[in-house]
Formats: sequence, structure tokens, C-alpha cells
Amino acid sequence: MTNSLDLSKIRADFPILSRAVRPGVPLIYLDSTATAQKPVAVLSAMDSFYRLNNANIHRGVHTLAEEATAMYENGRALVAKFINSPSAKEVIFTRNTSESLNLVAYTWARANLKSGDIIILTEMEHHSNLVPWQMVAAERGVTLEFIPVTDDGLLDLEAYNKLLEFQPKLVAFTHMSNVLGTINPAEEIIRLAHEAGAVTLVDAAQSVPHIPVDVQALDVDFLAFSAHKMLGPTGIGALYGKAALLEAMPPFLGGGDMIKAVHLRTFTPNTIPHKFEAGTPSIAEAIGFGAAVEYLSGVGMDAIAAYEHEIIAYALERLKEIPGVKVFGPTADRVGAAQKKGGVAAFTLDGVHPHDVAQILDGDGVAVRAGHHCAQPLHEKFGLPATTRASFYLYNTLAEVDKLVEGIYKVKKIFG
Repeated sequence: MTNSLDLSKIRADFPILSRAVRPGVPLIYLDSTATAQKPVAVLSAMDSFYRLNNANIHRGVHTLAEEATAMYENGRALVAKFINSPSAKEVIFTRNTSESLNLVAYTWARANLKSGDIIILTEMEHHSNLVPWQMVAAERGVTLEFIPVTDDGLLDLEAYNKLLEFQPKLVAFTHMSNVLGTINPAEEIIRLAHEAGAVTLVDAAQSVPHIPVDVQALDVDFLAFSAHKMLGPTGIGALYGKAALLEAMPPFLGGGDMIKAVHLRTFTPNTIPHKFEAGTPSIAEAIGFGAAVEYLSGVGMDAIAAYEHEIIAYALERLKEIPGVKVFGPTADRVGAAQKKGGVAAFTLDGVHPHDVAQILDGDGVAVRAGHHCAQPLHEKFGLPATTRASFYLYNTLAEVDKLVEGIYKVKKIFG
């Protein structure tokens, strides 16, 4: 196995990776599915804005305001290019993936769905792509149906085809599971949904940071993702939407910048994307978002995906060696050229609670996540209260996988 990335160069770009969590205990960060670390390029872009260009946008005509506006909109253009959006106007800045999904639920869904309509989701959804639709269902009498997850962590597409016979209005699904690491066949799911007359929404919080995502190739109607999971800052995410859909939707929030004209009793909304961006936005964060996608593009998404395939394949082999460890989700085998699993390994260890596993690993500097990972129904499906999750990104090494395995053996020894 050979590394397809220059790991020493990449790791040098992330200051936090050189710290110790306590004296003599270096950080081994295996929690990028929750949030990714930030390279110097992102930190510097945001710091420079606050030092030299800080002003509000879209309103002022002075030099700083014009500079800030240009930098903010350049961030949008970079994000649009990264996902191959036909136009930057089709990219709306939100706070995160959750807000992007809620935006669609509050605007498109409430304007288009009525009692008896059907939404298709999957059993592997993050709560952010489940709870908003439960709220819509309770309010509008909409019915929720679910694509089952098989024992090996894949979607049952035969069952999906049967559900499509009910002529759903919306099919909303995760591109990559934050628990199982399953990379779902999004292009096929979207194509079948469109043939059935449904609008499609993809939760791409875990896919856009790790694999090439092209919204035009997917022909997706809406796609949501977050900056902080792809080397960018917290507090900003994006919603891609086809222009015709966005233009027909009512505004999400009311206030400054989302209006063209306001009178005492009426208002006229602004054009997209500004119609959905009320008030002063996260300006520095948009600039940092742009710097993050430039960094990822510089490394190359194909190269990142290939390396993460190497590291998860290695991790699964090493974890398989440990008696009592069970990893959930598909194998790292490919289906043709396509990957079935991203860089996520959620596992249990016989006789030990996942929180205890995570706490003991932290003693050796290994940062993993324990819990239901905002996917409680999926854990219930497998009869689990929680799992321990190790997740990998472009800056992780095979040696760090070895430290994870070493730490799990230590857990086994402590618990007898």
C-alpha cells in the first residue's frame, strides 16, 4: 500500500496536529466526521479579513465595504465551482447543513406539500435530515416512508423502487452515512426519483469533504453541506438549489438584505441567492469557506478520495484482528470504480461501553467520538445504544490507525 498524498507536507499545514493533549501525549485526531481541523490557509484568510478588510457587505460604497463584498461573493463563487454549480446564484450561505435542510423544509415543502403526500427518506439519516420532515409531516399530514438499510449497511434499492410506486413528492437522503460510512449511489437514486416525478434533496455533509461531488452530473435539485467538516470554519454551510426551484420558493427569514423593497404593509423579496440570506451574514466565515475549498482543490479531491480509501481499508483490516470488535457498515471493497465506504469506522467492543472506550483512548491522545452520532434510529435498527466512531481525513496516517488499535487492546486489558 502506498500513500497517494504528501502527508508530511499536508500535516505541516495544520497547526493543531503538532500539539500535545497533555505532556508527552501527542494528539491523534480521528474525529473529522464531527468536525475537521483547519489549515493555515483558512486561518490566515479569516485573520487577514478582520485585520485589513472588515466591513459590512452589500450596503456600503466605501472602500472597505466594497472589498468585503467582493471577498464574500468570491467565497460563494469558489464554493459553487467546487461542486460544479452552473451559477454562483444557486449557492445560498446558511449556518450549517442542518439549517440548509430546514430551509428546504420550511420554504419548498410548506409551499408544495399537502396532506397525503409522501416523502421518502432512509433509515440511515442524520437527525438533521429526519426531524425537519417529521415536523412537516405532523403539520401537513404528510407521510414519511423509509428505504431500509441492509445488515451490511447498504440501502435496499429493491425496496426503494417499490416505494417509488407511491409517487412521492420528495426523496431526501444522505450521500454518505456519518455512522456506517456508506457511500450511497446518489446518481441512481436521483434518476429513479425524477422518473417518479419527485424532487430530490441530498445531505452531502459527509460526501462533499471527502469525494468529488458534481451537482450537474448528479442532476440533484437540492444539496446541503457544511464548511466545518471540510477544513473550513464553523458557523457557515451551503445549500445548492436549482435556480427555478429557488426562485419559486418563498423567503426563509425576514430582515435586511433579503428584500428588494419594503413598505409598511408589503415587501418585495430580493433575487437569489440574497432572498435567503437575511441580515449580516458570516462574512469572514464565507472567506474561510472559500479558502478551504481552494485548499482541497489544490490537493485534489480524487487524490483525497483515493487516500481515504487506502486508510479505511487498512483500518478495517487492523480492527478485524481484535477479538470482540465489531465494525458496522459495508466493507471497503469497490463496486466497479465506485467506493462503497468512506473513511468512517463505527464499532463496538464486547463488554465495554463505547464511552469508556473513547475515554481510555483519549488518555493516549486518540480522539474518537462515542454515542449515537445524531443517528439514533439507525442505532436502534442494529440494536445498539451507541458506538465508538473513528473517522479519517487527508491528514491522518496509517501509524495513527496503529495507535488506535494499540489503544483498543489497552481497553481490553483494563476491562479484563
